[in-house]
Amino acid sequence: MFHLNDDLLVELGLGALGAEDKRSILAHMYETLELRVGMELARQMTNAQLDEFEVFIDNDDQEGSLAWLSEHFPHYRQVVAETFDDLKAEIKGQATAILAEAGS
Repeated sequence: MFHLNDDLLVELGLGALGAEDKRSILAHMYETLELRVGMELARQMTNAQLDEFEVFIDNDDQEGSLAWLSEHFPHYRQVVAETFDDLKAEIKGQATAILAEAGS
């Protein structure tokens, strides 16, 4: 689906970052993506669906949560893709500032 790795950072103009900064940016991207996708899907769920889905999250059942999403929100992959594209655009737009901050 998508990959959070050095190739992505090069694509975003952040290939010159040091290893620790790269790990930090990738971790930030993952957390931000997870939060934004979760918020978007939660907005589309009924309270009962939220309760059902939270059981998978509380049990750290990634396989179960993906199966549940596939059944109840088959468009969730599109939500992930669109959110990822938006996040990439944001990061790319801030690449110069991120590099400057890392260099200081």
